[in-house]
Amino acid sequence: MTKADLVAQVAKKAGLTAKAAKDAVNTIFSQISQALKRGEKVVVTGFGTFMVRRRATRKGRNPQTGAEIQIPATKTPGFTAGKSLKRLVK
Repeated sequence: MTKADLVAQVAKKAGLTAKAAKDAVNTIFSQISQALKRGEKVVVTGFGTFMVRRRATRKGRNPQTGAEIQIPATKTPGFTAGKSLKRLVK
């Protein structure tokens, strides 16, 4: 399912115009993104949890030279499915 498909489904199910549904979907994604940017956790009960995961600094190798390099710590978005969603997918 693409974002356009999601917008179409929201418009159909909620009885909204396509523009209103697109605005609603974009607002939801924007608010989740902004919360993650601030380092907050977003919990959607019955669906799952969006969070920022931290990767520690680690050692790696340059594939061209084989020299050992230091890979810096990073932050990455993560998602954990809720119990209801896990049951639904099974």
